[in-house]
Amino acid sequence: MLTEYEIEALLLSLKIASVAVVVSLPLGIACAWVLARRQFFGKAVLDGLIHLPLVLPPVVIGYLLLVVLGRQGVVGRALYDWFGLTFSFSWRGAVVAVAVVSFPLMVRSIRLALEGVDRKLEQAARTLGASPLRVFVTITLPLTLPGVLTGAILAFARALGEFGATITFVSNIPGETQTIPLAMYSFIETPGAEDQAARLCVIAIVIALASLIASEWLTRIARRRLEIQ
Repeated sequence: MLTEYEIEALLLSLKIASVAVVVSLPLGIACAWVLARRQFFGKAVLDGLIHLPLVLPPVVIGYLLLVVLGRQGVVGRALYDWFGLTFSFSWRGAVVAVAVVSFPLMVRSIRLALEGVDRKLEQAARTLGASPLRVFVTITLPLTLPGVLTGAILAFARALGEFGATITFVSNIPGETQTIPLAMYSFIETPGAEDQAARLCVIAIVIALASLIASEWLTRIARRRLEIQ
Protein backbone atom coordinates (compact mmCIF):
# COMPACT_ATOMS: atom_id res chain seq x y z
CA MET A 1 0.00 0.00 0.00
CA LEU A 2 1.15 3.51 -0.76
CA THR A 3 1.61 5.95 2.07
CA GLU A 4 -0.10 9.32 2.14
CA TYR A 5 3.22 10.93 1.25
CA GLU A 6 3.60 8.74 -1.85
CA ILE A 7 0.00 9.24 -2.94
CA GLU A 8 0.49 13.00 -2.65
CA ALA A 9 3.54 12.84 -4.93
CA LEU A 10 1.66 10.64 -7.43
CA LEU A 11 -1.40 12.89 -7.58
CA LEU A 12 0.76 15.99 -7.87
CA SER A 13 2.69 14.40 -10.75
CA LEU A 14 -0.54 13.56 -12.58
CA LYS A 15 -1.87 17.07 -11.99
CA ILE A 16 1.28 18.83 -13.22
CA ALA A 17 1.69 16.59 -16.27
CA SER A 18 -1.98 16.91 -17.24
CA VAL A 19 -2.04 20.70 -16.94
CA ALA A 20 1.23 20.96 -18.88
CA VAL A 21 -0.18 18.92 -21.78
CA VAL A 22 -3.50 20.80 -21.89
CA VAL A 23 -1.80 24.20 -21.79
CA SER A 24 0.89 23.41 -24.36
CA LEU A 25 -1.26 21.41 -26.82
CA PRO A 26 -2.71 24.40 -28.77
CA LEU A 27 0.76 25.90 -29.14
CA GLY A 28 2.13 22.50 -30.13
CA ILE A 29 -0.46 22.13 -32.89
CA ALA A 30 0.29 25.64 -34.15
CA CYS A 31 4.06 25.10 -34.20
CA ALA A 32 3.69 21.71 -35.89
CA TRP A 33 1.45 23.24 -38.56
CA VAL A 34 3.91 26.05 -39.25
CA LEU A 35 6.82 23.61 -39.56
CA ALA A 36 4.85 21.21 -41.75
CA ARG A 37 3.06 23.65 -44.05
CA ARG A 38 5.10 26.83 -44.32
CA GLN A 39 8.43 27.70 -45.91
CA PHE A 40 10.12 30.85 -44.62
CA PHE A 41 13.50 32.28 -43.79
CA GLY A 42 14.66 31.03 -40.40
CA LYS A 43 12.53 27.89 -40.39
CA ALA A 44 15.55 25.76 -39.51
CA VAL A 45 16.30 28.07 -36.57
CA LEU A 46 12.73 27.79 -35.29
CA ASP A 47 12.83 24.01 -35.70
CA GLY A 48 16.11 23.91 -33.77
CA LEU A 49 14.77 26.07 -30.95
CA ILE A 50 11.67 23.92 -30.57
CA HIS A 51 13.70 20.71 -30.39
CA LEU A 52 16.53 22.19 -28.31
CA PRO A 53 15.15 20.80 -25.00
CA LEU A 54 15.71 17.29 -26.39
CA VAL A 55 19.49 17.77 -26.39
CA LEU A 56 20.04 20.32 -23.62
CA PRO A 57 20.72 19.02 -20.10
CA PRO A 58 17.50 19.47 -18.10
CA VAL A 59 19.43 21.35 -15.45
CA VAL A 60 20.32 23.98 -18.06
CA ILE A 61 16.64 24.35 -18.94
CA GLY A 62 15.76 24.76 -15.27
CA TYR A 63 18.46 27.38 -14.84
CA LEU A 64 17.27 29.34 -17.88
CA LEU A 65 13.70 29.23 -16.58
CA LEU A 66 14.93 30.51 -13.23
CA VAL A 67 16.75 33.38 -14.92
CA VAL A 68 13.73 34.30 -17.05
CA LEU A 69 10.73 33.46 -14.83
CA GLY A 70 12.24 33.63 -11.35
CA ARG A 71 11.08 36.28 -8.88
CA GLN A 72 14.03 38.45 -9.93
CA GLY A 73 14.08 37.20 -13.52
CA VAL A 74 13.68 39.19 -16.70
CA VAL A 75 10.00 38.28 -17.13
CA GLY A 76 9.26 36.93 -13.68
CA ARG A 77 9.79 40.26 -11.95
CA ALA A 78 7.27 41.99 -14.22
CA LEU A 79 4.71 39.21 -13.75
CA TYR A 80 5.05 39.47 -9.98
CA ASP A 81 4.92 43.29 -9.87
CA TRP A 82 1.94 43.60 -12.24
CA PHE A 83 -0.13 40.51 -11.49
CA GLY A 84 1.32 39.06 -8.28
CA LEU A 85 2.09 35.89 -10.23
CA THR A 86 5.16 33.82 -9.43
CA PHE A 87 6.41 30.60 -10.99
CA SER A 88 9.57 29.72 -9.11
CA PHE A 89 9.12 27.31 -6.19
CA SER A 90 5.47 26.63 -7.03
CA TRP A 91 3.50 23.97 -8.87
CA ARG A 92 2.86 26.45 -11.68
CA GLY A 93 6.60 26.62 -12.26
CA ALA A 94 6.72 22.82 -12.32
CA VAL A 95 4.07 22.89 -15.05
CA VAL A 96 6.21 25.28 -17.10
CA ALA A 97 9.34 23.17 -16.59
CA VAL A 98 7.80 19.86 -17.65
CA ALA A 99 5.93 21.53 -20.53
CA VAL A 100 9.16 22.95 -21.97
CA VAL A 101 10.97 19.61 -21.72
CA SER A 102 8.13 17.56 -23.22
CA PHE A 103 7.11 20.08 -25.90
CA PRO A 104 9.44 18.77 -28.66
CA LEU A 105 7.95 15.26 -28.47
CA MET A 106 4.47 16.69 -28.88
CA VAL A 107 5.40 18.90 -31.83
CA ARG A 108 7.29 16.14 -33.62
CA SER A 109 4.39 13.66 -33.45
CA ILE A 110 1.84 16.22 -34.63
CA ARG A 111 4.12 17.43 -37.42
CA LEU A 112 4.58 13.91 -38.78
CA ALA A 113 0.82 13.43 -38.77
CA LEU A 114 0.27 16.72 -40.60
CA GLU A 115 2.85 15.82 -43.24
CA GLY A 116 1.00 12.57 -43.88
CA VAL A 117 -2.32 14.27 -44.67
CA ASP A 118 -3.28 14.29 -48.36
CA ARG A 119 -3.21 17.96 -49.38
CA LYS A 120 -5.64 17.25 -52.23
CA LEU A 121 -8.46 16.80 -49.71
CA GLU A 122 -7.78 20.25 -48.31
CA GLN A 123 -7.54 21.78 -51.77
CA ALA A 124 -10.85 20.21 -52.77
CA ALA A 125 -12.54 21.73 -49.73
CA ARG A 126 -11.04 25.13 -50.53
CA THR A 127 -12.36 25.02 -54.10
CA LEU A 128 -15.85 24.37 -52.67
CA GLY A 129 -15.64 27.64 -50.74
CA ALA A 130 -14.50 26.47 -47.31
CA SER A 131 -12.36 28.93 -45.37
CA PRO A 132 -8.83 27.95 -44.26
CA LEU A 133 -10.01 27.71 -40.65
CA ARG A 134 -12.95 25.49 -41.56
CA VAL A 135 -10.72 23.25 -43.67
CA PHE A 136 -8.33 22.86 -40.76
CA VAL A 137 -11.07 22.14 -38.20
CA THR A 138 -13.18 19.79 -40.33
CA ILE A 139 -10.55 18.01 -42.45
CA THR A 140 -6.95 18.51 -41.33
CA LEU A 141 -7.42 18.19 -37.58
CA PRO A 142 -9.60 15.02 -37.69
CA LEU A 143 -7.06 13.34 -39.98
CA THR A 144 -4.20 14.24 -37.67
CA LEU A 145 -6.09 13.40 -34.46
CA PRO A 146 -4.21 10.11 -33.85
CA GLY A 147 -0.93 12.00 -34.18
CA VAL A 148 -2.19 14.70 -31.83
CA LEU A 149 -3.19 12.08 -29.27
CA THR A 150 0.15 10.34 -29.66
CA GLY A 151 2.03 13.58 -29.12
CA ALA A 152 -0.07 14.41 -26.08
CA ILE A 153 0.49 10.97 -24.54
CA LEU A 154 4.25 11.06 -25.16
CA ALA A 155 4.44 14.57 -23.70
CA PHE A 156 2.43 13.41 -20.68
CA ALA A 157 4.77 10.47 -20.09
CA ARG A 158 7.85 12.68 -20.47
CA ALA A 159 6.36 15.24 -18.10
CA LEU A 160 5.82 12.57 -15.45
CA GLY A 161 9.48 11.59 -15.63
CA GLU A 162 11.01 15.07 -15.62
CA PHE A 163 13.54 15.69 -12.84
CA GLY A 164 16.43 18.04 -13.65
CA ALA A 165 14.56 21.10 -14.89
CA THR A 166 11.94 20.77 -12.16
CA ILE A 167 14.28 20.53 -9.19
CA THR A 168 16.45 23.36 -10.55
CA PHE A 169 13.57 25.75 -11.18
CA VAL A 170 11.06 24.97 -8.41
CA SER A 171 13.10 22.93 -5.92
CA ASN A 172 11.80 19.82 -4.11
CA ILE A 173 8.91 20.99 -1.93
CA PRO A 174 6.55 18.26 -0.60
CA GLY A 175 2.95 18.90 -1.56
CA GLU A 176 3.88 21.76 -3.88
CA THR A 177 6.53 20.68 -6.41
CA GLN A 178 7.57 17.18 -5.29
CA THR A 179 6.62 14.90 -8.16
CA ILE A 180 7.36 11.17 -8.37
CA PRO A 181 11.02 11.56 -9.53
CA LEU A 182 11.71 14.15 -6.83
CA ALA A 183 10.05 11.99 -4.17
CA MET A 184 12.19 9.04 -5.28
CA TYR A 185 15.27 11.24 -5.01
CA SER A 186 14.30 12.11 -1.43
CA PHE A 187 13.70 8.46 -0.55
CA ILE A 188 17.02 7.38 -2.08
CA GLU A 189 18.81 9.93 0.11
CA THR A 190 16.93 8.76 3.22
CA PRO A 191 18.36 5.68 5.01
CA GLY A 192 15.83 2.87 5.28
CA ALA A 193 13.46 4.28 2.66
CA GLU A 194 14.38 1.83 -0.10
CA ASP A 195 10.90 0.24 -0.14
CA GLN A 196 9.20 3.58 -0.76
CA ALA A 197 11.62 4.38 -3.59
CA ALA A 198 11.03 0.94 -5.12
CA ARG A 199 7.25 1.37 -5.04
CA LEU A 200 7.42 4.74 -6.79
CA CYS A 201 9.86 3.25 -9.30
CA VAL A 202 7.36 0.52 -10.19
CA ILE A 203 4.56 3.07 -10.53
CA ALA A 204 6.68 5.23 -12.84
CA ILE A 205 7.58 2.20 -15.01
CA VAL A 206 3.94 1.11 -15.30
CA ILE A 207 2.73 4.58 -16.29
CA ALA A 208 5.54 5.05 -18.82
CA LEU A 209 5.01 1.61 -20.36
CA ALA A 210 1.26 2.14 -20.64
CA SER A 211 1.88 5.49 -22.33
CA LEU A 212 4.27 3.97 -24.88
CA ILE A 213 1.83 1.15 -25.69
CA ALA A 214 -1.00 3.65 -26.16
CA SER A 215 1.25 5.79 -28.36
CA GLU A 216 2.16 2.82 -30.58
CA TRP A 217 -1.49 1.80 -30.86
CA LEU A 218 -2.54 5.28 -31.94
CA THR A 219 0.31 5.44 -34.46
CA ARG A 220 -0.95 2.23 -36.09
CA ILE A 221 -4.44 3.70 -36.29
CA ALA A 222 -3.03 6.78 -38.03
CA ARG A 223 -1.17 4.66 -40.57
CA ARG A 224 -4.29 2.62 -41.35
CA ARG A 225 -6.23 5.82 -41.93
CA LEU A 226 -3.61 7.12 -44.34
CA GLU A 227 -3.56 3.79 -46.21
CA ILE A 228 -7.36 3.90 -46.59
CA GLN A 229 -7.12 7.41 -48.03
